[in-house]
Amino acid sequence: MSFVSLLAMADLFAAAPPPAPLADRLRPATLEEVVGQAHLTGSDGAIGRMVAAGKLASMILWGPPGTGKTTVARLLADATGMRFENISAVFSGVADLKRVFAAARDAAKLGQRTLLFVDEIHRFNRAQQDGFLPYVEDGTITLVGATTENPSFELNAALLSRAQVLVLHRLDAEALEELLTRAEAAENRALPLIADARTALIASADGDGRFLLNQAETLFSVEIGEPLDPEALAALLHRRMPVYDKDREGHYNLISALHKSLRGSDPQAALYWLARMLVAGEEPLYVLRRMVRFASEDIGLADPQALVQCLAAKDAYDFLGSPEGELAIVQACLYLATAPKSNAAYGAQKGAWKAARDTGSLMPPMNIVNAPTKLMKTLGYGKGYAYDHDSAEGFSGDNYWPDEMTPQRYYAPVDRGFEAKIAERLAYWEGLRDAKRD
Repeated sequence: MSFVSLLAMADLFAAAPPPAPLADRLRPATLEEVVGQAHLTGSDGAIGRMVAAGKLASMILWGPPGTGKTTVARLLADATGMRFENISAVFSGVADLKRVFAAARDAAKLGQRTLLFVDEIHRFNRAQQDGFLPYVEDGTITLVGATTENPSFELNAALLSRAQVLVLHRLDAEALEELLTRAEAAENRALPLIADARTALIASADGDGRFLLNQAETLFSVEIGEPLDPEALAALLHRRMPVYDKDREGHYNLISALHKSLRGSDPQAALYWLARMLVAGEEPLYVLRRMVRFASEDIGLADPQALVQCLAAKDAYDFLGSPEGELAIVQACLYLATAPKSNAAYGAQKGAWKAARDTGSLMPPMNIVNAPTKLMKTLGYGKGYAYDHDSAEGFSGDNYWPDEMTPQRYYAPVDRGFEAKIAERLAYWEGLRDAKRD
């Protein structure tokens, strides 16, 4: 073979493109093929109705990674005959946006509409987000933004008012199984897994279809003699870490779930949400701070030991560190979940703080102010004060409210736990006051 022939063969091999990843090869060709999002793409869904009408509104696609946001945007352009422009807020700047807008205006002059897909749109700052507004309003572009973050927190109100927010769901087991079936059809062979391992593979994806297909591609690429069981599968593949950003919505969703499970006295659910946060890498001291707050807000004097338990757990964690100290957090979590509940102290604080703001600088009644000087005594400071310990019950029933205020009731103990005893004491003292008035 001549040298020229060898060069030609080298050029032929060099020009051959590498095979596309499995996830790209299985990308749906129509909206009907998109899995797990029928609530949007079906005939009764928002996207299905817009496509049927042939008219798209600007929209924000909000959902976890690997749920089909980019795919849906591409298919929307295909289904409505629009130009498709694709940029990422991670890699694009003002110059890129100007170029896209100029091209969209030129296309509009020729009667061609443009769908601009902006991946990770929440990464654009407020000023950049405002830059979309005139082009959305005059119809130069139909904006389809994609975000994994809560649009309420990350996107301008002005932009949100001009776009529909459509929520894509985390892919469930049925949708993920459909993706594996398609992968096996594309490869013309079954995955080398026993049934339990297949279930474990789907669970490991944590609702992310792209991750699942990448894992499947790895399994197809490895020589495996016997079908793998769950243990062998775990040894071969790395489990996907849960989606959790400590300063984003996932963080607030899980702490809310923990707080409400504790308030609802469900120790099993509370432990689950606690584990979800700590396993995902949440700072244990943050969780402890929220638990300390819960002890006062939702339990209070119904069980005064709740606050003591939380502070003791904090000290134990400081002393032991992870993972040993996490057991103290678990103990405090269980204590809070199983303790009697009362928000009486929380309500009392709100009421008293409001009254303090509303009443300004009212003077205490003269009987309970100090009289450190002769002049003040002459003016009546401290006159008529009844020293409670001098009474038979250790209770004088004196007046402690400003003369301009009628006595208020901010704290109303519930009939649960230790507060039931407090309620008895308050009722007893109120009876003594009534008797004194009579």
